[in-house]
Amino acid sequence: MLWRHYANFRTVTITPGPDGVSPSTLRHCAEELTPVFTDIFNSSLESCQSCTSSHQSVKLIKFADDTTLIGLISNGDETAYRREVARLVSWCGHNNLQLNAQKTESHSPFAPLALMDSPITITDSFRFLGTTITRDLKWEPTISSLIKKAQQRMFFLRKLRKLKLPPRMLAQFYTAIIESILTSSITVWFAGATARDRLRLQRVVRAAEKVIGCRLPSIQDLYISRTRRCAGRITADPSHPGHGLFSPLPSGRRLRSIRTRTSRYTNSFFPSAIRLLNTK
Repeated sequence: MLWRHYANFRTVTITPGPDGVSPSTLRHCAEELTPVFTDIFNSSLESCQSCTSSHQSVKLIKFADDTTLIGLISNGDETAYRREVARLVSWCGHNNLQLNAQKTESHSPFAPLALMDSPITITDSFRFLGTTITRDLKWEPTISSLIKKAQQRMFFLRKLRKLKLPPRMLAQFYTAIIESILTSSITVWFAGATARDRLRLQRVVRAAEKVIGCRLPSIQDLYISRTRRCAGRITADPSHPGHGLFSPLPSGRRLRSIRTRTSRYTNSFFPSAIRLLNTK
C-alpha cells in the first residue's frame, strides 16, 4: 500500500525533444531506422563504381557501419592505395557523408595519410571484427583478450554448478558462452599461435572440464574441425575469391600445396587448410 500510494502521487517530468516529440519515441525511431540507413549506405557503396576499388591490390571491405580499405603495398609503392583513399573521401563528400578523422586509423608504416586536412593516427595494432591485428601479425594480443573474456565467463559456469545443474546443461552453457569466445576467428590465428599461447587456451578448457565433470573438445580439435568445414564451403563455392587456391592435383585425391617462403605465410589460413584437407 505504501508503494502504491507513492506511485499514485509521484510526478515525473520528461523534457520533450525536437518538435515536442518524447525521448522514448525518438529513441525507438533511431533503433528502427539505424539498420535501414546502414543497408542503404552499404548498397550505395556496392552499386557505385566510383567508390569501389579499381585496383586489384586494394580491397574495400564493408561491415555494418564500418568501412575498411586494405592495400597490398609492394616495394614501398603505395600510389594505388592512396588513390583509392582519395576516391573514397571524394565519394563520401559528394554524398553528404562526413568522415571522422579521429576515429580513423592507419596501419601503414609509410608516410601518414591525411583525411579532410586532418592527419590520421598511425597505430601498431587495430581491432577488426573483434580480432586484434598487429603490424608483425603476432596473435598474442588477440589470444590474451579471448582468454580474459573466457575466464570471466567461467564464474557463471561455477555458479551454475553450485545450483546443481546436470552436466549436460553445464556442457551446453560452456559451448554457447565460453567455447564460442575461445574459438572466435580461430581459423585465422590458431595456426600462427605459439605453443605457449595454445597451452594457455587449453588450460581454460581443462578448468571447464573440472567444473563440468566431463571431457570437452580440445582447442586443437576445434581448430581442425572448423578449418576443414570452412575450407569445404570455399571449395564448394566457385564464386568465393579463394576458390581457385584449392586446386586439385591430376590424381584428384589431393590438393596442390601453396608455395610459401615465410613461416608467417605457411601458418596462414589457406596453406594450413590445404594441409589439413590433404591429411584426411
